[in-house]
Amino acid sequence: MNTPDTPPLRHSKTEDALALLSGTALIALAVALLQHAHLLSGGTAGIAFLLHYATGWGFGPVFFVLNLPFYVLAWRRMDRAFLLKTMLAVALLALLSELTPHVIRFEQVQPLYAALVGGVLLGVGFLILFRHRASLGGVGILAFYLQEARGWRAGHVQMGVDALILLLALATAPLPQVALSVAGAVVLNLTLAINHRAGRYMAT
Repeated sequence: MNTPDTPPLRHSKTEDALALLSGTALIALAVALLQHAHLLSGGTAGIAFLLHYATGWGFGPVFFVLNLPFYVLAWRRMDRAFLLKTMLAVALLALLSELTPHVIRFEQVQPLYAALVGGVLLGVGFLILFRHRASLGGVGILAFYLQEARGWRAGHVQMGVDALILLLALATAPLPQVALSVAGAVVLNLTLAINHRAGRYMAT
């Protein structure tokens, strides 16, 4: 247990690697749930979902390409270790989101369950990545940067951006789907807002 005079314990490279794998695996499972129920999420993933549903392109490749511009912010504003971990996490999710539907299939998933449990899985996955100084790029980079630089909670930043993206989804998706997607986004961001606070977790 750390005391005020004890420096934070650092994660080892092995711990970071396992965290990236487990975090993205949970998020890939959430993506599979949301895809099965034809729901959306917020952030860059939400845009990837919209393009996936509209064009039939794979979620993973679309998500990977959409994240490329956000690496510029990470390169200019954040340390190189964060950028490297984020790039690895994005690549892992792109791969695992394409692989997951081939190893697990859902015969029936109630959309409300998919939205709420998908939101929890996303939140826990993001939390693991954030605690190992990584993200899934896109809005996650912006949220992480604002929390580090301004003290704004990452969950609150993400919630605001997610709400805007889900409102834009009303132009292409039925209202019930968007409403359930909003419920899932709220669960995701509450999970982050409650658990991702400065001073509660001291490892780096």
